[in-house]
Formats: sequence, C-alpha cells, structure tokens
Amino acid sequence: MTERIRIPGRRLLHSPGPTPLPDAVLHAMSVQPMDLGDARVDANIAACEHGLRRLLGTREADVFFYASNGHGVWEAVVENLAAPGQALLVPGTGHFSESWAVQAEALGRRVVRTPWREGWPIDASAVAQVLRDDRAHNIQALLAVHTDTASGVTSDLAALRRALADSGHPALLVADVVASLAAAPFGMDALGVDVAVAASQKGLMCPPGLGMLAVNARALDAARRNPAPRFYWDWVRRRDELSYRKFCGTPPQNLMFGLQAALHLIEQEGLDAVHARHRLLAGLVQAAVEGWREGGALDFFARDAASRSVSVTTIAVQGVDVAALRTLARERFQVAVAGGLGPLAGRAFRIGHLGDSNPALILGAIAGVEAALRALRVPVGQGGIQRAVQRLALLQD
Repeated sequence: MTERIRIPGRRLLHSPGPTPLPDAVLHAMSVQPMDLGDARVDANIAACEHGLRRLLGTREADVFFYASNGHGVWEAVVENLAAPGQALLVPGTGHFSESWAVQAEALGRRVVRTPWREGWPIDASAVAQVLRDDRAHNIQALLAVHTDTASGVTSDLAALRRALADSGHPALLVADVVASLAAAPFGMDALGVDVAVAASQKGLMCPPGLGMLAVNARALDAARRNPAPRFYWDWVRRRDELSYRKFCGTPPQNLMFGLQAALHLIEQEGLDAVHARHRLLAGLVQAAVEGWREGGALDFFARDAASRSVSVTTIAVQGVDVAALRTLARERFQVAVAGGLGPLAGRAFRIGHLGDSNPALILGAIAGVEAALRALRVPVGQGGIQRAVQRLALLQD
C-alpha cells in the first residue's frame, strides 16, 4: 500500500468566491487604520468610487459601499426601490435568484418569479410576458442575476432591457454582477442598467466584506419617492461628501485600501486583457470537462455552451460522492473547489476561475481534481488534464 504523504505548500483556492488575492492587495491592507480626518481616507474612497465607475462602465451613477456581503447589497436594493407590499420581478436563474426572491419576501415585498429550467439562462420571453401582463405597472423593478454562481450560467442582460423597452414597462433594471464583474464584459450605461450590484470577493480579488452599488439618477429618484422606512441601507442618506456619512459610520478602511489596489491592478492589465484571460482560463476548465464527460459520470451543468460562465464552471455528477471528492482534493491534493448549492447540493461541484489566476494555477486545479476523481474510481474517460494542456498549447501557437 502506497504511503500517503501530506503535501505542504499553498493550497489552491478555486471556489467562485472567495478567490485568490494578489500580493499587492494583501500588502495594501496591511496598514494601521487612520483617524477619519486623515486626508488619505477621503482620497482612498474617491479612488475606489472613480475606479468602480470605470469598471462598471458608467459616468454619472452614484457609487455606494457597504460593510457587507452580496446579500447586504441585495437588501439595499429591495429597501430603496420598493415599499412593503409592492412587487418586484425576479427572473429564474437558479439558487441565487431564488435566494434574492426569498429575501425580498422576508422584507415584506411581493415577488413575481419566472420559471427556471435547470442548466439554462433567464428566459427573456417569459420576462417579456410578465411585463406585458402587468398593465397596471405594479412591478417596481426587475432584479436579474447576471451570472448565477451556483449554476455557472450567464444570462443576456441586453435581452432583458429589450423586454422592458418593447413592453413599455417603467420598471427599473437591476443587475447583480457579483460573479461577473471584472471577468465578463459589462457596461452599465450601454446596457441601460439602472442599478448594478457587486461585491469584493470574486473578480475584484479582495476579501469578503465589501458590498457595492452603482445607482443612476432614475433609480435614485425612485428611492427618494419610496416611503419604506430604512436607515443603514438608505442611498439618499449616504449620498454625502463626508466619509462617515457615506458609510453610515466608520468605513472599513483596510478593505477599501485593498479594493483600491485591486482596481489599480485591473486598470494596469487592461480590462480587455482581463476579460481575455478569464475566457482562456474558463476554456481550459471546459476542455477538461469535455474529457471527463466521456466517462459518463460527469458533464456540464450549463446546457447551452454560449451561456457557460467565464467565472465558474459547474460540473453535474451522477453516482459521485461530492463531499468525499472535495475533501480528497483539498486535504490530499491541496486544491479547494466548491460544492453544489441549493437544489444542486450533492449533484454538482464547481471550479472557480476568477480573480488572481493564471493558466498554471488552473492546470494545477484541474490536475488535483482529476487525481481525486481517479482515486475515488470515478470514470473520467481519457482524462481532462491532457485536453486542457493541449488547448493551452494550441492557443499559444
């Protein structure tokens, strides 16, 4: 029997969030906090506001930061755009759209859903029908998850804007780009998005803990008219020049310094290059899955190849103990991947290819996962790592 050796060294993190952090971000956060009168605090906030506007593709939108995760900024959207009893439309994308819908209902709002077909993006035709049927215009906003991190599916935001325009419905378009920002193209103003929702722990290459929103004038006007009681989440209250009021209290300074460093790295690399890198990394994982699926136990969860996310690949399984697979990959081969969420728990695992990653790291993740699969006697055909390497070599010709 071969002796099992505990392998030292850095554990590769390939969940879709949190993601690997660049050294520059870690170093930027390793400073002593400052008193709020220090000019560096306001300079940091301004740099993050301007950098986030550039990244989101908006010139005029107000940017708000929260000491929260993505669920916190989801709540900010609900509290600012709809009063209790009013309606919000949440198109089905899987686990995360349903989570947002349940959260809105817990806050006393009425939610209209469209059906979700497993493995497929948002059905824009179903959204259009709901909007046409809402002749009284009771729906205040359409809350769309751009990339559902659980399913690994990216939906077409432009199709949702067309549905709103064609129906003549005045509802606001809110896009959750938590999992797609700084990985896939997104232009807030060009797409006609009224509110963009983001968080720090994915493509922005920062630790969890910062939620952020960009809010255009139309959405801010809706918030002003909304009589719902709110304080911490209130955009109108936070729209202030004083840092203390921008954050409704003390800013999370070290996280903000990390974000400033991350935005600078993205700008240095160039946004087109960042997007190209994520397409490359996603392609390597997809090449591996093409190999693994030959064994019959694994397959892509996303049925439409065009909708497969550049942020995370969700791999459906049959007869595979996902918990054992993840434990083996993490503890023996130093590769941490994510399991299935919600209705996909036990039915899928996920490989993230976000943030501070390059081909060598992704190939290491693929090899670690394949080693775990083979150790568990999961059939993987001729394997996936060879296909990924071949794809990378061909791309470099």
